[in-house]
Amino acid sequence: MTTSLAPSTTELETADRAWTDWSAQQWTYWRAEVARLASERDAVILAHNYQRPEIQDVAHHVGDSLGLSRIAAQASASTIIFAGVHFMAETAKILSPDKRVVIPDARAGCSLADTVTADQLRGWKAEHPGAAVVSYVNTTAEVKAETDVCCTSANAVEVVSSIPSDTEVLFLPDMFLGAHVKRMTQRDNIHIWLGECHVHAGISPQNLVQAVRDNADAELYIHPECGCTTSALWLSSTGDLPSERTHILSTGGMLEQARTSTAGKVLVATEIGMLHQLRKVNAHTEFEPVNPQASCRFMKMITPPKLITALRDGNDEVTVEEDIAARARSAVMRMIEIGTPGSGE
Repeated sequence: MTTSLAPSTTELETADRAWTDWSAQQWTYWRAEVARLASERDAVILAHNYQRPEIQDVAHHVGDSLGLSRIAAQASASTIIFAGVHFMAETAKILSPDKRVVIPDARAGCSLADTVTADQLRGWKAEHPGAAVVSYVNTTAEVKAETDVCCTSANAVEVVSSIPSDTEVLFLPDMFLGAHVKRMTQRDNIHIWLGECHVHAGISPQNLVQAVRDNADAELYIHPECGCTTSALWLSSTGDLPSERTHILSTGGMLEQARTSTAGKVLVATEIGMLHQLRKVNAHTEFEPVNPQASCRFMKMITPPKLITALRDGNDEVTVEEDIAARARSAVMRMIEIGTPGSGE
């Protein structure tokens, strides 16, 4: 179960003060200790794109949640250290049932995943008998177990399009991604759960309009979970933002676009941790956030000291009941069978 109890600002500040003041020598020791413990514990470290730069830089793999979970399933290591939020570690466990999965802080939940429970989904299904349930991977294992097929932000349109046009679709939990899918598929029988990621919802149309006005020549990368997606498409349709410079992309799509971009500046509408990877793959383009305050407190709960503790002690192991895992795994595998697995977020 996800236990996303948000840490207080005081708790975060107290925890951060100790390690943010480390000397260069201490950072060198920390990196060496992470590598030593990972080898000793037969562990592979996976870090989500929204993690702190320090965590991303010592991870064996950095990416989106589904991509990392698939790497976990293929890895030879017996232990997975998942630096992300709880549902991501659950997904890794679902796809790697024989491996030990550890999250450095079990309180690192997800505001989007927490907008719908399995009981709520069962009630919604009862109101729409015969409907196909499509759940974003940003959901708990229990919700995935009540799902017909999962999707990612990259393949949500493809997944919904694979469902017969006369079949109702229950899409959850993100209402902005759902609106994007409905717009792209032109289906009028999609019912959308009213959930949102508090970080992406906080990237507002006002943020977008101001950023575009201040950077008239910049390209724009927008995550479909953002509350500003509709505004971006409207600006594009009116000519205020050239359509060829407006890109609605998953995190994986952003990386692919960034690798070959020749733009002088790109405005990025997603969690600010993503900027670290974008800047690493393209040092010639300036990547700037649409909203500099778009930081996920849950993601940032994974700190350098907690990573060491997870490696050393193996605390906060993630488990999923066998029956729930089997049903959730079926929903993920159905998505993969439909076509391109796509990027996790």
